[in-house]
This record gives sequence, structure tokens and C-alpha cells, in this order.
Amino acid sequence: MFCFTNPKNTFLLRYFLEIIRKGNQLPPLVFLLLLLSCSNRASSKATTDLTLSNNAVPQTTIETGADQTEKYLPLLNGKRVGVVANPSSIIFRDQKKNSYVHLVDSLLSRGVNIEKVFAPEHGFRGTAEAGETVKDGKDPTTRLEVISLYGSNKKPKPEQLKDIDIIVFDLQDVGVRFYTYISTLHYVMEACAELQKPLLILDRPNPNGHFIDGPILEPQHKSFIGMHPIPVAHGMTIGEYALMINGEKWLEKGVQCPIQVISCANYTKDMPYQLPVKPSPNLPNAQAVNLYPSICFFEGTDVSEGRGTDKQFQIYGSPYLPKSKYPYSFTPEPNAGAAKPEHLGKLCYGEDLSSTERLQRIELKWLIRAYQSTAKKEDFFTDFFVKLAGTKQLRQQIESGTAESEIRASWQEGLKAFKKIRKKYLLYRE
Repeated sequence: MFCFTNPKNTFLLRYFLEIIRKGNQLPPLVFLLLLLSCSNRASSKATTDLTLSNNAVPQTTIETGADQTEKYLPLLNGKRVGVVANPSSIIFRDQKKNSYVHLVDSLLSRGVNIEKVFAPEHGFRGTAEAGETVKDGKDPTTRLEVISLYGSNKKPKPEQLKDIDIIVFDLQDVGVRFYTYISTLHYVMEACAELQKPLLILDRPNPNGHFIDGPILEPQHKSFIGMHPIPVAHGMTIGEYALMINGEKWLEKGVQCPIQVISCANYTKDMPYQLPVKPSPNLPNAQAVNLYPSICFFEGTDVSEGRGTDKQFQIYGSPYLPKSKYPYSFTPEPNAGAAKPEHLGKLCYGEDLSSTERLQRIELKWLIRAYQSTAKKEDFFTDFFVKLAGTKQLRQQIESGTAESEIRASWQEGLKAFKKIRKKYLLYRE
């Protein structure tokens, strides 16, 4: 089917106009079919536009692993279940109305025997700040035991798993090495592998799955914000990443975890994906999620990345950037995602990136410009920057004035090798 309003079919419009210009008439059946085609296309386009305006595209076209209850409920029948979850662990009741229920609540309502919940960074209900220790306790809604996997207890202990037959893992990742949910995945897999407990992964789309970029982590800079030799933006879903951890034998002593992945339906990596809920307190919307791989580098500098404002990871600024070059300003104040944000109560000059078009790569221009403009170059970088970058080289390149194109060129060999490894574990078309 086609329509004259489709730019790809303009040649057909010219063809039929030429027939009419010469005094000929279109056969009635052809004319009718063309009108119906245009009508159908217009109707479809109107529906698509309405869907886009309601931010419901992912819900009406993509089914997450959690949404496909018929595929995994039989695997939980009669089992004692542990769940790794946070506020992003949801199931849609009504996709078109964007109505959803938490995975744990859904499983309990279906009679699944959940013994306990394991909580990653930010906690089960997602109220903890980045870096804040998450405490064990009880969930006030379900009265289930909640065990923290952030702080001193990053890996489930054998005694915490002794009454568990299977663990369900359902977290919304954003496809970035220093976003710690994949580190939690590593430790959960390792604990399950050592005890041969099966791990069921309910996969979710990667909102940054459309690009792979950044320096590869060097082993000497391994930490909880970077555990594996991968680039900053890895372009994989949680399910794919788990397969890679297993396949590359990255777990302690090369042990492998018995895993099963419930894949997303109707998903390809080039699809824009609007997260229905915040994956963490300081990633409030799609713009912040998309900018996160680029803007998070500022966490290793004296520049605020917008914590303590309502534009987290969509703005950056510092008291030490010149007002003449940076007319945009903001003042960080305590809020739900940051009790003590960087430069608390200080006027910061910087840039508002909230209207930036969707990025297709990591952008370094803002970081480079800020370093070149700061009045305190000697205090610009902190030791945390190397952990974020996974290499000392990036800081050295910026300090020495290396052009962005040269910096990016220095990543290419590592990216090429990573893509070759990554390809073995992909579940979705790119």
C-alpha cells in the first residue's frame, strides 16, 4: 500500500499527474484503491502520532520479559522464590492506558511463594540516593524481608539463599558500564553459580541500546562501578549481558550460572524506548537517560551534573565556570534524589542540555569545554574520574589538549574487539 503523501512515492504522484495532464483518465478501480490506501495510511499515521504524544510507544509495541507472565509463571510454581527488584520492576495491566503493577505484587497475587526481596543501589522502593548505603528491612507494603545488595553486602550470602529455590532478576538497566545494576547482576549470578541456584532474568529494553561507545575498562581500574572489560555504553540488555558474563567466564574462578532469559517481544535495538518509571531517583526522564553516558563523567570533576535540581543529568555547571561563556545558571538545593548535592546553595554557571536531540554516541565536547573554561583547572578532576572512565588515559588526553577526534580514535581498536565478543550474545536485531 502507498500514499501520495509518502515522500518515497513522489515518483508515483508525478506519473499519475502526467497521465491526467495528457488528458487520460485513471481506471476507476485504481483510483479507488489509491484513495483507500491514502485513507488507511492517514488513519495509521494519526494513531501513531497519538501513541507518540502519549509516550506509549514502548508499551504498545514492546513486551518486556516481565509482561509475558505465561512464559515464566510455570517456572515458579511450587518454588521458593527470591526476587531482585526495584521500582522499575513492573508489569503492565493495561498497556494503552499505561497502567502497571509491581512485579512482586503481581507474583504474590498469583500465589507465587516469594521468600524475600533483594534490593540494588537506591533500594527496593528506589528512595536511596546514589552511593547511599541501602539497609536491610521489611517492605511495608508486602511485609517481605528485604536484603540489601548495596553497601557491605553486594553479593547474596549462602545463608541468605538457603531457603530459595530460584531467583528472579528484574531491573531496568540503561546500558552504561558505571550504572551499578549490572554489577549487582554479576554478584547475584556468582552467588547462584556457586550454589547452583537457577536465575530467571526478565529482560527489558536498553534505552541506550542504539550505540556502543567510550573507552574500554582496564583491569587495574575495576570497581563496583565498572567490573568488566567493556566500553562505557555497551549496547546490551540485562539478559544479553548475563549471557556474556557467563560465556566469557567473568565470574570468580570461571563458574557459570544456570540462567534462563525471558526475552522482550517485538523489540529491536534501534527502537526509542520511553521508560514508564524512573530507573533511579536522578534519571527522571528519557532525556536524562540518553545524556547520562556523557554527562556522568562530570561526577568525577568539580562540576555539578544537575543533582539537587529538577533537571538531573540534563544540565551541568560550576561556580568556577565563567558567566561570560555560560549564561545559563542554577543553584543546587536538597531534593528527593540528593540531600547534599555538589555545590549546595552555590550559584553555578553552565549549560542546559534538556533540548538536545537524541544522542547517537558519547559526547565529550561539554566535558572538554568545561575543563578548558574553568578557573580552577588544578581542582577540576577528582580521583573518581578514573573509576568512571575505566582508564587514566582520558583524563590525560583532556589535560593535554588532545582533540576530541583523536580521543575518539584511540577507542576504536578496543571497541572493535568488544563488538566481536558482544555479537555472540545478542538476542535482538540491531
